[in-house]
Amino acid sequence: MTLFFLIAGFALLVGGAEFLVRGATRIAVVAGVSPLVIGLTVVAYGTSAPEAAVSVMSSLAGQPDIAIGNVIGSNIANILLILGLASLVAPLIVDQQIVRLDVPVMIAISVILYLFCLNGNLGRIEGSLLIAGSIAYSVFLVVNSRKETNLKVQEEYEQEYGEAKAARRHWSIDAGLILLGLAMLVGGSRFLIDAAVALAERFGISELVIGLTIVAVGTSLPEVATSMIASFRGEADIAVGNVVGSNIFNILLVLGLAGVIAPGGVPIATSALRFDLPVMIAVAICCLPVFFTGYRVARWEGAVFLAYYIAYMAYIVLEASDRAALFGRAMAWFVIPLTLLTLVVVTTRAIREKREARA
Repeated sequence: MTLFFLIAGFALLVGGAEFLVRGATRIAVVAGVSPLVIGLTVVAYGTSAPEAAVSVMSSLAGQPDIAIGNVIGSNIANILLILGLASLVAPLIVDQQIVRLDVPVMIAISVILYLFCLNGNLGRIEGSLLIAGSIAYSVFLVVNSRKETNLKVQEEYEQEYGEAKAARRHWSIDAGLILLGLAMLVGGSRFLIDAAVALAERFGISELVIGLTIVAVGTSLPEVATSMIASFRGEADIAVGNVVGSNIFNILLVLGLAGVIAPGGVPIATSALRFDLPVMIAVAICCLPVFFTGYRVARWEGAVFLAYYIAYMAYIVLEASDRAALFGRAMAWFVIPLTLLTLVVVTTRAIREKREARA
């Protein structure tokens, strides 16, 4: 029954997010909102809806480790797993705005989240500030998108989300889709949380580990689908923008809501503060040199991302069984320094090539 509830929860979350995005997209198009704005706001919120549902419901149910683990794990998975897989399908060309604006924003709010959590609790004041940041960032995206002059970007979003213009039907159908999507998200999150708690109790694993692994990957399924399909179609801006935007909204909106709604705030586990949050920040920082070198994610870089995600998951599993000491030393003294050295060499070479090209 636990496995059934787990699968049912994932299915309801993915289906609910899809219905929510479809209904909201069509209503936005009828209201005259451009496909570009829809892609940057409605779809970004929609793909973060499973994380929001799970984190809010788990906070209310008294399982804060699942709430915080879900967001941290999803943000790590979005970059290492999803971008890794998408770039293996086809090298991803990264828009300069993402490198110059969105990734720095993602890094900044990741650091801010860490500072908010240093006292061991994400309370209502911190949550309110995060929600205010989400609103400000959304307004900025809408205003900035009206100045978009890149025809390729406009055509990508028009092709991806503009089909709703052809849908001639009453608004009540789309409103019904939104309500159905919300109901599925609530039901799916309840199933998923119950199954996650049952798994943690059955195997003697902490709820934080369950949140960082199974729940995080499950709630990232909409991002997986969106980015993989966009990569197959050659729509790199959507593939990369979806991941970065989702990470930003996961912190600002999802954890903001959890902090405001949860009685007494969301307690932060010491292990998350010492290891998982710093890993999330490090992964966000790694995007800058990778994206900056030629404004693309090459296949070998995607393979490195994927390998690191497998290593991260292995470490979590081994740590839960008290077998992570040797593995941790190998990562700390060999794998991570080697990767950092590679990033420095690649970045230096890219900067040198750009200077030579200008000369």
